[in-house]
Amino acid sequence: PRYRPDWASLDARPLPAWFDRAKVGVFVHWGVFSVPAWGSEWFWWHWQGQHDAAYESFVRRRFPPGTTYAEFAPHFTAHDFQPRQWAQLFQRAGARYVVLTTKHHEGFTNWGSPVSWNWNSVDTGPHRDLVGELGEALRESNLRYGLYHSLMEWFNPLYLADKQNDFKTQSFVLKKTMPELYDLVLKYKPDLIWSDGDWEAPDSYWNSTSFLAWLYNDSPVKDTVVVNDRWGRGCSCRHGGFYNCADKYRPGTLPEHKWEMCSSLDRLSWGYRSNMSLPEVMDEMSVIEELVQTVSLGGNYLLNVGPTKEGVIVPIFQERLLALGRWLDTNGEAIYESQPWRVQVENTTDTVWYTSKGPVVFAIFLLWPRDNVLHLSSPIPSPGTQVTLLGFAGTLEWQIQPGTGMLITLPYMLPSPLPPQSGWVVKLEGVK
Repeated sequence: PRYRPDWASLDARPLPAWFDRAKVGVFVHWGVFSVPAWGSEWFWWHWQGQHDAAYESFVRRRFPPGTTYAEFAPHFTAHDFQPRQWAQLFQRAGARYVVLTTKHHEGFTNWGSPVSWNWNSVDTGPHRDLVGELGEALRESNLRYGLYHSLMEWFNPLYLADKQNDFKTQSFVLKKTMPELYDLVLKYKPDLIWSDGDWEAPDSYWNSTSFLAWLYNDSPVKDTVVVNDRWGRGCSCRHGGFYNCADKYRPGTLPEHKWEMCSSLDRLSWGYRSNMSLPEVMDEMSVIEELVQTVSLGGNYLLNVGPTKEGVIVPIFQERLLALGRWLDTNGEAIYESQPWRVQVENTTDTVWYTSKGPVVFAIFLLWPRDNVLHLSSPIPSPGTQVTLLGFAGTLEWQIQPGTGMLITLPYMLPSPLPPQSGWVVKLEGVK
């Protein structure tokens, strides 16, 4: 069926199955904001939109008088950007898809956009097509490619004029936003479009529904492409493909609609900050906790890194991504292609979460029990119930605890002054 350019029709499109199966993605925030590398990727806005005193004094201390944001662009060199290394890292992290910022709210495009003259990565800065190079490397590694794109640009005169007119005019959309979106789709054939920057104007201003109708009906990716929910003021959590709802969104209960949680390894920023300190970086345990809670509640987990202006993913980010990958090597069976179970989290504790695959149930426990006995109150065992621990050979002994599920005897852990550091998975076969 052809989709009409209205939400009733577009929202009825089934989400391509690859997205729900994938579960784990990596987000990359990279742009001219990686040059000052301070505060956050909203640097330009805090500095010259809000005249934030901390940002103004940072620029005074570090840069010559009269410096403009545009003068940062030549320093966005990407000298050390090796797309194949990135792709390899993301693959080892267990990601099944990667989303790159093609353009943030600053308007600088990471490809040679024909409607962003001199404010793009081919005309200035790296003099490279960053979007294309990464896409090629990811596809060689069999990873799906998503493109983040901001609808708005803080200081674009065309956008500011439309805003002045209460968004009754559409010069910016017709001359900038839409040409770029069509260009991205036709040139790079993305698996996912991660839209953002939608909150100031309604979707009718952005022409979102006609773009999505074209995307779903006639584009080269019409059968495989997935989109999020940021297509105009009030669309979030209501319209589009999967829902993001808000950054770092955590629903308390199982949502009815497919969703994704985006989170960042640097707790304070999405773009790279040169003054980031260790306590501000998520530890391995927090990453695994977020992943497990998200997937149990039917979501996908999109974990962000901000590369440096040279294109380096700093070692601490690499280390965290590789730790996640090692965890998934052992426990991925409970994550990839899983479904939420009838119970998502053990009602007596928030440290045991469930996923399922057909008749098989996985109980993911985030804390190792002191006495090596895991108490699960939700599964109903049968005489044929079999219990295994992922990453451990052999079956585990269990017994019925009258009226409240089962007690599972875990393998003996060597004594250590520190509690062991990440989640484990018991696989339950033959339970209800």
